[in-house]
Amino acid sequence: MDFEPYRGELVAYCYRMLGSFHEAEDLVQETMLRAWKARDRYDRTRASLRTWLYRIATNVCLTALEGRARRPLPSGLGAPSEDPAAPLTPASDIPWLQPFPDARWDTGVRADVRLALVAALQVLPARQRAVLVLREVLEFSAAEVAAQLGTTVAAVNSALQRARAALTDVGAACEVTEPDDPRTRAAVHRYAQAFEAADVPALVRLLTDDAVLEMPPVPLWYQGSRAYGRFMDRVFAMRGTNWRVSHLTANGQSALAAYAPRPGGGHRLHTLQVLTVTGGRIAHNVVFADPRVFEAFGLPQQFPAGAMNPPR
Repeated sequence: MDFEPYRGELVAYCYRMLGSFHEAEDLVQETMLRAWKARDRYDRTRASLRTWLYRIATNVCLTALEGRARRPLPSGLGAPSEDPAAPLTPASDIPWLQPFPDARWDTGVRADVRLALVAALQVLPARQRAVLVLREVLEFSAAEVAAQLGTTVAAVNSALQRARAALTDVGAACEVTEPDDPRTRAAVHRYAQAFEAADVPALVRLLTDDAVLEMPPVPLWYQGSRAYGRFMDRVFAMRGTNWRVSHLTANGQSALAAYAPRPGGGHRLHTLQVLTVTGGRIAHNVVFADPRVFEAFGLPQQFPAGAMNPPR
């Protein structure tokens, strides 16, 4: 009985449920272990192997979520800051939402792990979260989901209706263009050039009017191109100019690994920035500075020699 072909999609599923890539990998390992131990009890006439594995994974996730606080982004905790000089104090007591490293698991799913969607899912009660993902994203039938959750079809349909109602405003936030879209690539390329040059006016011209910048584990966030630009002035004053970036993807979105200049020469890894591009402009930038995130993405601590930006 071969479970490995399902590992990638199960990691993506557990990530949507938990909002943590590291926990998702651990929970999938637990799922595989439970499935192996129960392999003699698997009945292929009652469910496909994939459906059976998702039932185990769902139970593992629901157990893990018991008594857990949700994983937010800073913008989900309060109003934006109006002070570009506010202290950048990390809130280590908050279990922050993590990004998903696309290159680690080629699940074939992109839009369904958008940061905006995963952040919104964390607000739902755990069982509603499971119902929404299993029904709407993975397209299991109501009967299959009822069996996976040990409940009734009516209860599944009711939970799905409530979950949909709670997420009515999320659809537009998730309708971002793909990283390989020509306008998206051009916008990200221009943003990267302006960032490397510490050219704040050029950065601001590439933003939507209500662009959002947030930086977990720092609970601050800023909204509006003016506030974004004022904060970037501060960043470049603190860290210097002449940055370097490398391009990648996270959560099916364009992303940049930013490397700050070092006083003695060279460039050291500073942040991972996950970009939301709409209409050829940067609408949202979630900036991660957690070393565990860097590790999950396999980012080198020093800017790779000979690395270049891709052409437009």
